[in-house]
Amino acid sequence: MDMESLNQLLRNVASGKISAEDAARKLLHLSFEDIDYAHIDHHRSLRKGFPEAIFGQGKTADQIIGIMEKMLLQENIVLVTRIDALHADRVVSRFPEAVYHKDAKMVVWKKNEILKQGKGTILVISAGTSDIPVAKEAFLTATVMGNQVESVFDVGVAGIHRLFDHKELIDQASVLVVVAGMEGALPSVVAGMVNRPVIAVPTSIGYGVSLGGLTALFAMLNSCSSNVAVVNIDNGFGAGYMASIINRI
Repeated sequence: MDMESLNQLLRNVASGKISAEDAARKLLHLSFEDIDYAHIDHHRSLRKGFPEAIFGQGKTADQIIGIMEKMLLQENIVLVTRIDALHADRVVSRFPEAVYHKDAKMVVWKKNEILKQGKGTILVISAGTSDIPVAKEAFLTATVMGNQVESVFDVGVAGIHRLFDHKELIDQASVLVVVAGMEGALPSVVAGMVNRPVIAVPTSIGYGVSLGGLTALFAMLNSCSSNVAVVNIDNGFGAGYMASIINRI
């Protein structure tokens, strides 16, 4: 339940459209709801301005559906991350209004159109084509959180002239999310071009010594560009979320 929903419920009680008893029942699980295999944090929208996201990896389709059934009663949007196509098919069959975004491995259900809350434009950049799935996760997360989001893909340092071709878009962005695997150099390059926050996302893409993304992570943590902050390996969701929070300020 978000702040607008809570205010509307209280207005309905005040105007007599709904009884205090009915309102109390709606608020029964305002804090959290225990459904045995999950404690659903219904209070998160009030606390943080966006509902709890469902991390799909490791959950069964039935568990995801069960959590969504409870969340849909109280939320205007539900986001499922890291969900494979087989589980997503089950979810979309149960909730036809939901949409599966295959590239991002995300399911999005929304009750209403998403209102814009961001102050500027978030730009998501990927170093390589192989980094696009993580970049798409960041892109979609920032979008459903109410931001104007643009993207530029496959502009890594192996062909740095491709990046410079998008300089106008880069300069106009209020927050930039830069996704890279291999040696993880691109965030430092982009951050050196702008006076805006750059959120670096290391990916697990690369040959043996990339160590599943650790090389890119360490490179980004050691960036000499002072406007770089780093999220975890392959954490497009976290990057999109943080970019959205920054873009609301």
